[in-house]
Amino acid sequence: MIWSEKGENVYSQITPAIRALEEQWEKKNYIDPKLYQQYNVRRGLRDEDGQGVLTGLTRVGEILSYTVEEDGSILPIDGMLYYRGIDCREIVRGSEGRRLAFEEAAYLLLFGELPSDEQLRDFCVQLATYRTLPSNFLRDVILKAPPQDLMNTMQRAILTLFCYDDRPNDIGLENVLRQSLQLIAIMPLLAIYAYQAHRFNKGEGLFIHEPRPELSTAENFLRMLRQDGSYTELEARVLDVALVLHADNGGGNNSTFTNHVVTSSGTDTYSAIAASMASLKGPRHGGANSKVMEMMADIKAHVRNWDDEEELKSYLSRILGGEAFDGRGLLYGLGHAVYTRTDPRCEVFRNYVATLSREKQRQPELNLYERVERIGKNLLMERRHKDAISTNIDFYSGFVFEMLGLPRELYTPLFAVARISGWSAHRMEELSGGGKLIRPRYECVEQHRGYTPMAER
Repeated sequence: MIWSEKGENVYSQITPAIRALEEQWEKKNYIDPKLYQQYNVRRGLRDEDGQGVLTGLTRVGEILSYTVEEDGSILPIDGMLYYRGIDCREIVRGSEGRRLAFEEAAYLLLFGELPSDEQLRDFCVQLATYRTLPSNFLRDVILKAPPQDLMNTMQRAILTLFCYDDRPNDIGLENVLRQSLQLIAIMPLLAIYAYQAHRFNKGEGLFIHEPRPELSTAENFLRMLRQDGSYTELEARVLDVALVLHADNGGGNNSTFTNHVVTSSGTDTYSAIAASMASLKGPRHGGANSKVMEMMADIKAHVRNWDDEEELKSYLSRILGGEAFDGRGLLYGLGHAVYTRTDPRCEVFRNYVATLSREKQRQPELNLYERVERIGKNLLMERRHKDAISTNIDFYSGFVFEMLGLPRELYTPLFAVARISGWSAHRMEELSGGGKLIRPRYECVEQHRGYTPMAER
């Protein structure tokens, strides 16, 4: 860094020269929104009716949110999410009373079948074997110069692991599988240790717990996060279910599609996963539950009586009108790019949210969430002239993570801890069956012109 006399980081300053260049950029980079319709551009790779543009085939995950009638009309239905053809709700129900729901789901996503008891034990042993970092990696990579966002710390660590691998560029399936299992195993360590480094950088105490091989991913996450290493059975179960529900969401979500695109170039595993992490970091993707928490904090601060539905409706209308909260006119966590009537992950999560809120004595806040959900969805349906709006799992997941005592900085990294299993499955699928560089087309709308000599400009 370069410091000014006032103690400011010169490297990060927005200077008058930069502002002038930004104004120059704006003059020549405006594209009339009407042109997108003229050229029939599927913005966001979605058709006008909301259907995604088909760009590939997968056996890993599937989302169902509508049916197409014989006349071509779209009929919204309750959302369904399948992992390798199995309803995610059945995976959660089937794992009731057991500790390894996420590990079972990860095995299913990778290998296409539910594991036997012996296969699941062997899989967990394999993950436990890989659940360690290279010597001095924590000191030399994670603790040094930790950035403000943990996702950047994790990306840097993943890219640095390339240097510790004797076969980093080998994209043969057995080598990629080995790398994938290692990353699935150590992603929780990267998240927790990045957070501990973040705390230490702010002057708070540093404590490091090593993972225990006999514990599940969810159990180890809670144990490594907390100074006393304690957690309840319910806390571990709720986090385990959260990991299952975030493990995959079809091949078309932004970070998974990023993984397919980058993988199609033939690049290494570490680069592909770091690219997925970069996508997930964005507030429109993995950071959505943090925005819900910010919105709910704003509502709590400005609505005096949480039980007064008229006062609540009035304030939610102000948020939608861009007159309150962040001014963007959005009710975060309500609505989804694909799910129309319901988000099945949210429907599964509801019972766990209610049970945990009773244990943590947070029922008044849960009641507020439920009122905001109901009133907010009604307002959105009126404004958008729709008969259904789904509640995204992000609407409740932040509240759950808060009740579990997870700091806000870890919400998106925890998403990555879960989604690495889906990314790995999709990467291997792209390598085995893709065989073609993904390269979409952009239409240039700039006019052709000649080169102007320097003296005539």
